[in-house]
Amino acid sequence: MKKIAIAAATGNIGKRVAQQICKQNVTAVLLGQNIDRLNNLEISGGIPMVTDISNIEQMISVTKGVDSLFILVPPITTAPSYKEWYQNVTNAGIAAVTENKIKKVVLISSLGATTSPDQGTVSYCGNMEVAFDHLEANVLALRPGYFMENFLLQAEEIRNSGSLSFPYDENHDIPFISTDDIGDVASRYLLDETWSGHWKLNLMGPENITPKEIAERLTASTNKTITYLRQSPEDLKAQLKSWGISNVKQTEMLELYQALGDLYGPYATPRTPEAATPTSFEQFLKNKMLANL
Repeated sequence: MKKIAIAAATGNIGKRVAQQICKQNVTAVLLGQNIDRLNNLEISGGIPMVTDISNIEQMISVTKGVDSLFILVPPITTAPSYKEWYQNVTNAGIAAVTENKIKKVVLISSLGATTSPDQGTVSYCGNMEVAFDHLEANVLALRPGYFMENFLLQAEEIRNSGSLSFPYDENHDIPFISTDDIGDVASRYLLDETWSGHWKLNLMGPENITPKEIAERLTASTNKTITYLRQSPEDLKAQLKSWGISNVKQTEMLELYQALGDLYGPYATPRTPEAATPTSFEQFLKNKMLANL
C-alpha cells in the first residue's frame, strides 16, 4: 500500500490532505507535535507520529518507507526567527528525502516566492523551493495566496466591534484562497503517479478581492454593518508585541506585510487558468465563518 508522510497534519491544510488521500486506500503518516491532537484527527488509515519536523534525525526516522512527502512550515512562536525555523524544517525535509529516497515531494510555498530577498516568510518559502530543487526527487511547489481561514482569527473582533483590519490599502487586490482547496490540490498531486520533474503552481482562489469588498460582503452576509480599518505599521507592531513575538520576528512579519501590500509585490502575480481554485469567499463564509459571527 502506498504510504505518504504529512507534515503539520493537525493544521488546516495538513488535515485536509490526510482526509483526502486516505479516501484512496493510502496510508497517511501523520506528523505533529501533540499526540492528542493527532489522535483527535480520527483519520482512518492514519498513523500518528509525534515529530519535530525541524529535527533531522526524527524526520529521517518517521519517513522510512514512505513513497511521498507533503511538507509545509507551520507558524511557531518558540524559534528565534522565522528564517531559522524555515531553514531547519527545510534541512530536515531534505535529509529525510535524501536518506530514504522518497520519490515525490509536494511542498507549500507562497505566491511570489523567489522574487525578492526582503519579503519575510515569502522569501523563506523561496529559499525552501531552491533547496528542494537540488534534489533528484520529483518536487512540486504550490504557491497559494492569502488564506481565507485567517479571517477566523478576526471573528471575535468582527462580531464585537463590527470591523476587520489589515495593514493594506482598502482597494488592494488580494487573491484569497481556501485552505481546503490547497489541500485538495496537494492531495491530487501526491496521489498522481504520472508527473515528474520540478514544478511550481500558483494557487489564487477564484478571484481577487479588496479589503473594502470583503467588508461589503460580510455586511451583506451578516446583515450587520462591517467596516474596514487599515492598521498602521505602529499599530501592527504593537499587536505583534502583545502576542509575545520577539523583535526579530516582528521585523520579519512587518517585511512580509509590506511585501503583500505592495502594488507590485507577490499579489500582483497575473492570473492564469490553472491558478484558479473553486471555493468562493461566500462559500467559505457559509461553511466556516458565519457561525462565529
